Amino acid sequence: MKRFVIFCLVVFFWSSAAWAAVDREAFTFTNYDLSIRIDPEQHRLSARGKIALRNDSSSSQKYVTLQVSSSLAWQAIKVDGKGVEFVTETYASDIDHTGALSEAIVNLPTAIAPKAAVEIEVGYDGVVVQDATRVTRIGVPEALAKHSEWDQIGKSFTGVRGIGYVTWYPVAVESASLSEGHGVEDAVGRWKVRTAAATMTTTFESTDGGAVYFSGTASDAARDVAGTARVFSAMQGTSAPTFVMANYQKLTPDEHSTVFFFPGQEEGAKTYSDALTTLAPIGAVGAPARDLHIFGLPDTDASPFVTEGMLLTPLKSPITNDAMLNIVYAKAFTSVRSPRPWIQDGLAHFAQVMFIEQEGNPTAALDYLQSHQAALIAAEKQPAQDAEARSLINVSDGLYLQTKAMCVWWMLRDMLDTDPRLALLNYKSAEDVDPKYLQHTLEKTTKRDLAWFFDDWVYHDRGLPEFRVSYVNTSAMPNGGYLVTVTVENRGDAGAEVPLTLKIEGGEINKRIEVRGKSKATIRLQAAAKPFEVVVNDGSVPESDTTNNTYPVVGAK
Repeated sequence: MKRFVIFCLVVFFWSSAAWAAVDREAFTFTNYDLSIRIDPEQHRLSARGKIALRNDSSSSQKYVTLQVSSSLAWQAIKVDGKGVEFVTETYASDIDHTGALSEAIVNLPTAIAPKAAVEIEVGYDGVVVQDATRVTRIGVPEALAKHSEWDQIGKSFTGVRGIGYVTWYPVAVESASLSEGHGVEDAVGRWKVRTAAATMTTTFESTDGGAVYFSGTASDAARDVAGTARVFSAMQGTSAPTFVMANYQKLTPDEHSTVFFFPGQEEGAKTYSDALTTLAPIGAVGAPARDLHIFGLPDTDASPFVTEGMLLTPLKSPITNDAMLNIVYAKAFTSVRSPRPWIQDGLAHFAQVMFIEQEGNPTAALDYLQSHQAALIAAEKQPAQDAEARSLINVSDGLYLQTKAMCVWWMLRDMLDTDPRLALLNYKSAEDVDPKYLQHTLEKTTKRDLAWFFDDWVYHDRGLPEFRVSYVNTSAMPNGGYLVTVTVENRGDAGAEVPLTLKIEGGEINKRIEVRGKSKATIRLQAAAKPFEVVVNDGSVPESDTTNNTYPVVGAK
């Protein structure tokens, strides 16, 4: 009995010291090699495999954190083939649909030096059932919450998304709560940035023999006797690894697209299939096509979800504008692979605006841009504790990775006078190890100096520009018409090439003017008719203050 008490005390003091000393985000997960067994009848998931981690902190680490959903339990953790000491505890966090994680603090055999790596064998299992706990406890009615929290393993439908929804593979993230504004989004964003280059190889097996569809790429060398893929590979960081299984029927509109649907969803499946065939190619011309599969959700009011190669959505007919934009986003997100979230996610949102414009409604495209800019403008007015952490190459905030990145791609489109996706033909994600790689790739193709633009909008967060017309001079020309000299001042720290419109009797003249941060630039225009107003910025460039963008022209005779 005495020995047992001493043992308990040792475990207690070791575990207390472990939780006090652990740095949950010290390690970067660089590779997963997992075997997943799914039992739909029992709602059960069992996992075994190996994880590679690198210590990216500035000090040696004796402990490492491993987290999975609180509905899963750790069964074994080994290093170098030998079992290691670990303690487990429920850790509150809304990065999982249950609102908590099963956290293991692992006592490594030896401390891992900065930049050194360790490989850990893991085993865990448990159930994944539909759970809306994290949403209902902040006041959302359960019936409504289940439309967004639809993840589950079940006999009729299995759909399980990764971190931010269900933590079905090991992660390590500080606690986050939905009640704290963007807390969950920020935590998931940090994880995506940290693991942007991580790879995942996953083998799936189902007890009922059904096909499991994964968001990664199927391995043709590992198929069963029926030809069903069992082994998949994926880049972990920019997507949420997701697997789906159901007794689906399917339509194949082309060799790179499939629509999976349940009985009774035939009309909606045909509508989505037709929509896929009517869309122009989303990726860069000449780039290899990648597969996009659409999976119908059994809940007709479920929230759609996009990850690499997959769109999970209710299949409704007729298709709505929002649903069409989801398809555009999914195709674009799948078409361009990048280890940098701002490139992949930003381009996908940019494709949505391009689609609106190409449908023949440029005004609606600008309205869409501006509707998303309001939150960005408000965020940029808040002082940043670390401005460099808010740069696009470092930021984890979805507002920046989506809205600001989308605006950057739109401004590049206007500056280069072409769809920038065309300039990505020489972009190779495996070679993108330098933050300036994309800049140099675009410069090589377009022969433009883009260093100043990337400095202000990508490599640093210099806030937003703030334009005003500071001077206009109009003089009549001897042969008729007017010479109009316009000076534009930028009182912000970020420079931009901004649209400028000279309104004249019977029409207008549109030009672009490059105005660097904290500087002025002058342009001269010839007008055939009397000018009466100058407008700088049409809303395509996010700006901190647009109340002084109009300047009346007086004195023209």
